[in-house]
Amino acid sequence: MTYVVTDNCIRCKYTDCVDVCPVDCFHEGPNFLVIDPEECIDCTLCEPECPAEAIFAEDDVPDDQQHFIELNAELSTQWPVISEQKDAPDDADEWNGKPNKLEYLER
Repeated sequence: MTYVVTDNCIRCKYTDCVDVCPVDCFHEGPNFLVIDPEECIDCTLCEPECPAEAIFAEDDVPDDQQHFIELNAELSTQWPVISEQKDAPDDADEWNGKPNKLEYLER
């Protein structure tokens, strides 16, 4: 099993999760993070660190977010690894909790 970053990370992109990951399985896009399912060791450390509550165990991804499992796998092969925490975007708090943000995903 792996962990999956879902919709609420889009435009929030807090990186608290990255700081605790022991295997550097996070990849960074312009306004979203993803987890490489091939690298994730299911350590559970990232999930409680996410201020946006956007990370779920694969088996717990909400039904309306299931497409993010494949999206994480796809984008993790295209985006670079991020291994250190960065400042969140200035408007991250404004975007936190807004539903249906997939249309804002920048590739």
